[in-house]
Amino acid sequence: MQPLHPENRISPDLAPALGPGLYIVATPIGNLGDLSPRAAAVLAGVALIAAEDSRVTAKLLHHIGARVPMLAYHDHSDDKVRQNLVARALREPVALVSDAGTPLISDPGYKLVRDARAAGVNLVTIPGPCAAVAALTLSGLPTDRFLFAGFLPAKAGARATAIAELAGIKATLVLYESGPRLAASLAALAQGLGDRPAVIGRELTKRFEESVAGSLSELAARYAEAAPRGEIVITIAPPGESPPADAATLDAALLAALADASVKSAVAAVSAATGLPRAQVYSRALALKRDNAAS
Repeated sequence: MQPLHPENRISPDLAPALGPGLYIVATPIGNLGDLSPRAAAVLAGVALIAAEDSRVTAKLLHHIGARVPMLAYHDHSDDKVRQNLVARALREPVALVSDAGTPLISDPGYKLVRDARAAGVNLVTIPGPCAAVAALTLSGLPTDRFLFAGFLPAKAGARATAIAELAGIKATLVLYESGPRLAASLAALAQGLGDRPAVIGRELTKRFEESVAGSLSELAARYAEAAPRGEIVITIAPPGESPPADAATLDAALLAALADASVKSAVAAVSAATGLPRAQVYSRALALKRDNAAS
């Protein structure tokens, strides 16, 4: 890890005078050059840093030439730790960092922010790197609408259920994954979503950065040969447009829905399922009701 040039290091004497509050600080996802000057100044100027892993954050502090007390805050921290951090943030500046990237993105930081907000703590965000957004920008997939879904469950049954919940979402999907689980997750995604285009982002901003595109099944086969190392982001294309339902399909769906629902509810459900305009579905529902009444 290369240290900063001496004139770029943050001297504690030159750190900003920060008021009490919780400072949510984004840190590099790999390349230390991505740490913003503002983030470095805030980290050097707070009274305490709540860190996911103090050993990781200690390297970052060494990089900017700062020494700041740290307290571990992670998935296994209990309520007392959170209450202590909130109390301290009411009277002095406290920073929240994750090991890499933007805090709260797939980590437990939201609970601390929630409690701090409820207690009236001043909240300040220092934005910066985020692996999910970085991977999305490299993917070449639609970015006007996307869903970050975090990590898939490890167990096959729970993973299949989670994937089924994502299948109908008309947006680019962004997930995190580990190297040893990548091939199995890609295969499960191909089975549950269909063989959509996808891109694997690995070790983003680092020396061995990799961005590999292919179908989900192609990527599953590629990584089944050897599990990759490093931090991994999966981006997956939205579902393709389904062909419009034909008349027979529409009638069958409406008759099934009308059997135990009102016309309004049946029309809403069938319109959503088929993608057909609600007015068209409503007109056909009324016609079917009339035909059934006359027979």
